[in-house]
Amino acid sequence: MITTFAWTVPVAVVLAASGAAAQSGNEARGERLFNQQCKACHTLDKDGARTMGPNLHGLMGRKAGSTEGYESSDAMKNSGIVWNETTLLEYLKDPKGRVPGTKMVYAGLKQAAQQADMIAFLRKASQ
Repeated sequence: MITTFAWTVPVAVVLAASGAAAQSGNEARGERLFNQQCKACHTLDKDGARTMGPNLHGLMGRKAGSTEGYESSDAMKNSGIVWNETTLLEYLKDPKGRVPGTKMVYAGLKQAAQQADMIAFLRKASQ
């Protein structure tokens, strides 16, 4: 019993901290990151242009591959993903790993702080 407790407490603390980090990203840093890495292919404006990638306005709660006016890959359309903070985080970490066959040419966000910042920015900016 003591052995189990000794390793479960640190694991619980790490998991709680990682969840808190996802909630506490910095919107301003996320906006800079979006402008550097995403803006060339994605817009956020309501009724904005669809460029190389789909418009991200209204992203949260939308079914993947369903952006009107943008031809998504069959892989994205059939992924079963509904975008929320969790599914977006999983995708941004490794787009081709999460949706093999996606058209998105992006290696992914590997740093947890950048992931939290991007989610914080997109949570607000895509509304």
